[in-house]
Amino acid sequence: MLPMFAETAHQAFVHQPTVTTMNANVERACFWYCVFVTCLVAAPAPAPAQDNYPNRTIKVVVPLPPGAAADTLPRILGDKLAGRWGQPVIIENKPGAALNMGAEAVARAHPDGYTLLATPPGPLVISQHFYPKLGFDPTAFAPVSVIASLPLVLIASPKAPVSTIAELIAYAKSNPDKLTYASSGSGSAPHLAAEMLSAAAGIRMIHVPYKGLAPALTDLRAGHVDVMIENLSNALPQIKGGNVKVLGVGSEGRVAHLPDVPALSEVFPGYVATTWFAMVAPPKTPPDIATKLSRAIDDTLRLPDVAKKLDDLYVQPVGGSPLETAAFLKRESDRWRDVILRGGIKPEQ
Repeated sequence: MLPMFAETAHQAFVHQPTVTTMNANVERACFWYCVFVTCLVAAPAPAPAQDNYPNRTIKVVVPLPPGAAADTLPRILGDKLAGRWGQPVIIENKPGAALNMGAEAVARAHPDGYTLLATPPGPLVISQHFYPKLGFDPTAFAPVSVIASLPLVLIASPKAPVSTIAELIAYAKSNPDKLTYASSGSGSAPHLAAEMLSAAAGIRMIHVPYKGLAPALTDLRAGHVDVMIENLSNALPQIKGGNVKVLGVGSEGRVAHLPDVPALSEVFPGYVATTWFAMVAPPKTPPDIATKLSRAIDDTLRLPDVAKKLDDLYVQPVGGSPLETAAFLKRESDRWRDVILRGGIKPEQ
């Protein structure tokens, strides 16, 4: 009916029989024009196109090179979500800057649910406490889901002078600053877990950061570094292959895949070192999109074939709502902040 109001106002101006009726016609035109504008203002804005989300390709950014568990998990999910929605789900690996490069790219993406971030803890709960300046605000991401979690594990080079936790402590105390430990990057969860272990044991080790997991494991196997903490999924093939020695696991108790390996908490009560993989969306992503994604991930994690693939990676599916994910990220942020502050840990120069 809005065009009728406009036409009525137009006719009041152009079809005027005499000058004596001019004022009446102007008043009539003004009246209908005001009605027309009022209706335009009162008309509801077009509903956002979220009911049919997704209706095109979704891109999931992984801030790591291909191959690691953090890359494999979103690919497993992506294949299932693509089948569920009939839309492609592509994985884009964007490593660099201690995982922060990929996170920054997603933080700047349009908040429409078509660009997502799947990442280990670093960019979401560690970087803001570790680096003095970031190109994004980790707390501004829209939480979606915690995909999975798994324990960290302490491994040693075959050439290292230690084969048990007790030997590690004794050797490190007799030879301060002689043992070296590798990590896949400064500020990563494995790096901080090793610092947390040093504090719990009252020992000092030298940190040797690498640009990624592969070169760190290569040097560990060759004996260029002594020990390393890494997630179970990445470490277990090396353990089973006899390429490294395993000293302990960071879970609260022993794990089924390594039943004879002690938990570090058996020696250091309260010590827990686990990692996880979460999915978030750009800041200001509509809550209904985050919720739709979260529910789809929950459903996917329950599929028997997905559960089998995750078990093959030695990871535990988690899931959860955006609200639960937000609470989890807050707890993890507080935990790693305390580790960094207590240890006075700073980026490598």
